[in-house]
Amino acid sequence: MRLPKKAMLGLFLAIPLSMPAQAADVNAGEAAFRRLCAACHIVTAEGRRGVGPTVFGVVGRKAGVVEGFRYSSAKRDANLVWTPETLEPYLTNPREFMPGTTMAFAGIRNAEERVNVIAYLQTLK
Repeated sequence: MRLPKKAMLGLFLAIPLSMPAQAADVNAGEAAFRRLCAACHIVTAEGRRGVGPTVFGVVGRKAGVVEGFRYSSAKRDANLVWTPETLEPYLTNPREFMPGTTMAFAGIRNAEERVNVIAYLQTLK
């Protein structure tokens, strides 16, 4: 069935431009997080502190503010709130996005995996 051009344009305009090309998979994001991030970060509000700070509640939180964690000055002074839009480039290449960060992680090169990890981080509230 062919749709008229006006109908197709209407459908196109109804799709938010910020929407990823495919839906994120939270379960795949959790698996990727466990494989790539869990050695340093915990996902609970409290518990054994790892090499990195907890990521519980990270989405919507200002960078460099988890009490008791010693951040680099780059992260403390970043004046940045973690959102999906700021996490995307950070998780792609942390040192490029935030020069001076002490996070030793090289980044998540696979875009689909990154989107999934961010979707998982959004569930940690």
